[in-house]
Amino acid sequence: MGIIRSLMIRFGLADMTNERNPIGVFILDDDSRRHRFFRKRFRGDLLEFAESADEAIEVLGTGRFDAIFLDHDLLPHHYDSNDHDDHESTGYAVAEWLTENRELHRSTLIIVHTRNPEGGMKMVEKLRESGRQVEYVPFPLLEGKIRQYWGK
Repeated sequence: MGIIRSLMIRFGLADMTNERNPIGVFILDDDSRRHRFFRKRFRGDLLEFAESADEAIEVLGTGRFDAIFLDHDLLPHHYDSNDHDDHESTGYAVAEWLTENRELHRSTLIIVHTRNPEGGMKMVEKLRESGRQVEYVPFPLLEGKIRQYWGK
């Protein structure tokens, strides 16, 4: 690196953006405000959204993705409590489906981004049963994680 480039970086004058090819990103989330968040962070990439577990399973069964983001709480009554027996209407159902379909999305990074740590960690544990690369990132910390992985 030349001295001029070093000085430009030091004084914040250098263009530090990394050019990369668009990636395929799948997002399971029922909140349209979060959809806008993801569109902004992954501008120029190929995004696919689902708002329900059934819709997510359908899309994941046919698509190819470089990153998968999964929310746990998908219905308003899940925002207040985990005391429900309808796991099939949460992101956990998608985690179970991915675990059962081990051949799909084997090398895809999965990030569980729910504000529900109990539900999120159950999803992470389930997904790790199939040897997947997965981590839990609370939604308020997600922007930093996206920047870390994809420079966006």
